Amino acid sequence: MAVSDEQVVLLSDAGIPIGVAPKATVHTADTPLHLAFSCHVFDVTGRVLVTRRALSKRTWPGVWTNSFCGHPAPGESFEGALERRALDELGLGSGALTKVEVALPDFRYRAVDASGIVEYEICPVYSAVLEAPDDLQFSTDEVVEVQWCEPSALLASIEATPWAFSPWLTLQLPSLMAARAELAA
Repeated sequence: MAVSDEQVVLLSDAGIPIGVAPKATVHTADTPLHLAFSCHVFDVTGRVLVTRRALSKRTWPGVWTNSFCGHPAPGESFEGALERRALDELGLGSGALTKVEVALPDFRYRAVDASGIVEYEICPVYSAVLEAPDDLQFSTDEVVEVQWCEPSALLASIEATPWAFSPWLTLQLPSLMAARAELAA
């Protein structure tokens, strides 16, 4: 599906679907609440993959962000959307990611880009494991570069230079790491 044909699911304040809109027109200075997701990919040693957004991205171009994200199409499951975006952004085919699970099911945020464009999303946060980290073949339309990081070093970088990271990453990562620590305890 071409980006211009993509649809996003519009939501009420309660998170109930109330319609759809073209993705190409929904992100403005008055973006309606809509459905999205984020995924943080870890390798088997516990490093997390961050990606730097392509300079051509409409919002937050060139900043570092989570491994990949997107919007489920109307009627598409989160699992289907995750698989589609893992392929589109990182070149990861079906089955490349294991241990895919929702880590922060109720994550929601609103942020305004320097250009004035608003992101306003209910955005469940997923984590996954990539056992073969050399398999990445990222799309340069989506990603400028990738980096595997120790989570503690990434958290320190976010604290020191939050402007270099997407607002959703700065909000998600501390909660995600706390949730992962609770599970490991």
